Amino acid sequence: MSVPAELSYTEEHEWVSISDGVATIGITKYAAEALGEIVFVEPPETGATVAAGDTCGEVESTKSVSDIYAPVNGEVVDVNAAAVEDPEIIGTDPYGQGWLFKVELSEEPKDLLSPEKYTQLTEGEG
Repeated sequence: MSVPAELSYTEEHEWVSISDGVATIGITKYAAEALGEIVFVEPPETGATVAAGDTCGEVESTKSVSDIYAPVNGEVVDVNAAAVEDPEIIGTDPYGQGWLFKVELSEEPKDLLSPEKYTQLTEGEG
């Protein structure tokens, strides 16, 4: 499975794209495929403060419920209403229309994985 080279990743299977101090966050294709058909998503609320590593929402599929972990520190400035209304897009387009939320960074993120490290992690689990 290929992972986009321009993104960073977490061990909890979130992806992060940072531009102008704002991180866009979603779950990886690996996570979406492991979940199966996604039927519900509860991202953090706009205005919420999130801390890296803390649970900030959840994704529910026909198989299970999985926590969403904040990969960065900061304030939630946007939530993808389209993904909340139609959670299937998280599975069909996890790196595009299926993004979950955006965070204005309060500090530079630490402990994010490179695409290469994330690929090694998921190959070890596969």
